Amino acid sequence: MAIPWSLVSPTPMERFMSDHVYKIVELVGSSETSIEDAIQTAIRRASGTLRNLRWFEVIQTRGHVENGEVRHYQVVLKAGFTLEADG
Repeated sequence: MAIPWSLVSPTPMERFMSDHVYKIVELVGSSETSIEDAIQTAIRRASGTLRNLRWFEVIQTRGHVENGEVRHYQVVLKAGFTLEADG
């Protein structure tokens, strides 16, 4: 027997995201170390000027190759932040 959807508890992400309006921006982060570091670089820098940054999604990854070795990583992210309430 199926459980009615109305009785299922929301997931932590659904609770976190409920009743919010988000603005989405595109960020590009880069690193000579790793993809993860490129993500952290983009988020850290954006957090300095964007308040209420809440989530990100990696849209694209790419890199630069020199002499057969990866020298540079770059990621394109969509990041969302909550808009502040009026008044």
